[in-house]
Amino acid sequence: MPRLVMKFGGTSVATVERIRNVARHVKREVEAGYDVAVVVSAMAGKTNELVGWVKEAHAFYDSKEYDVVVASGEQVTSGLLAIALQEMGLKARSWQGWQIPIMTSDAHGSARIAAIDGTGIIKGFADAKEVAVVSGFQGVHQPTGRVTTLGRGGSDTSAVALAAAIQAERCDIYTDVDGVYTTDPRIVPKARRLDKVSYEEMLEMASLGAKVLQVRSVELAMMHRVPTYVRSSFDDPADPKLGTLICDEEDIMEQQVVTGIAYSRDEAQITLRDIADKPGIAASIFVPLADANINVDMIIQVVSDNAATTDLTFTVPTADYERACAILNSHRDEIAFKELQGATDVVKVSAIGVGMRSHAGVAARAFKALADKGINIRAITTSEIKFSVLIESAYTELAVRTLHSLYGLDQA
Repeated sequence: MPRLVMKFGGTSVATVERIRNVARHVKREVEAGYDVAVVVSAMAGKTNELVGWVKEAHAFYDSKEYDVVVASGEQVTSGLLAIALQEMGLKARSWQGWQIPIMTSDAHGSARIAAIDGTGIIKGFADAKEVAVVSGFQGVHQPTGRVTTLGRGGSDTSAVALAAAIQAERCDIYTDVDGVYTTDPRIVPKARRLDKVSYEEMLEMASLGAKVLQVRSVELAMMHRVPTYVRSSFDDPADPKLGTLICDEEDIMEQQVVTGIAYSRDEAQITLRDIADKPGIAASIFVPLADANINVDMIIQVVSDNAATTDLTFTVPTADYERACAILNSHRDEIAFKELQGATDVVKVSAIGVGMRSHAGVAARAFKALADKGINIRAITTSEIKFSVLIESAYTELAVRTLHSLYGLDQA
């Protein structure tokens, strides 16, 4: 029988009644002839509550014990869903990450999946026609036998990795939205749900601010070629919508030049003034930041008239802004910058589309359209299938709406 992985997020399992609704979705797929593995998140709000308890117990907590505590939220949900499925007459059992096992690195709180042994789950399909209800977000570091967690959004990663491991026909990610949209419908009411998005486009959209899927899950789907649907758990289980399929570019008949507009408010800008324009200076800036696990994104260098000094502007996550400034100031003598300037009232707006590969002037049109609206661009980055601009946060909605209309995404 074909195999299917279904994943349900925190809002989908927020109450026992919603868990029963999830069970109805699962029952529909079982009756359609699938062997089903279900990956669940903790009930909405529970992970935050568990994290709060950890911090209340000790400000400088042991990361290994932190994982033990926060992983318990998914354990509760998996047990409750297994019970709900049994009440509907289906055979079901819960699986924790260490029981499968989902083997990970030992980076507690942000572990990466190393391997999954799906033998036990497949045996349950074959021998007992049993639905496997898997606790997402968690695994085990086998050398130490310690429970690990994959970081926020890790249940998406668990689901896609499990789908690859058991050779599932597809992976359905159920959320509180019915698919991937051309942009945030809260900003642009005319935003449209996309029927299909390529892996590359979804990877860019997820990394540039779209909150639909965790970036690592998209990477795994692309690496293992796992067809992945984004669907709504709040659809009628008897008549659900298909949602958005994330698939190979070749599986999409017609590609628009731009597929979607994403934005991220999690940006801070740092500018170093009058630094020497000589070899090694960039390394003296960015190596200490990398050593502190601070991701640097947009980078612009402007050489002065005398060609002896330069200004360097780059962005970091807002949460790392103060730490980045402190690190740079501690290396001031080595870098020899005259002044450090920063801003946190900035936003990154991006346009994504594989059609950019074969069309010239896509970004230039955007720059002109933003200029016509009086929006100043502070920084620009480009790749083969996207470009991003850094602007003042006050212009976020205007910029997103302008670009959405510019590329015809308002049109049905």
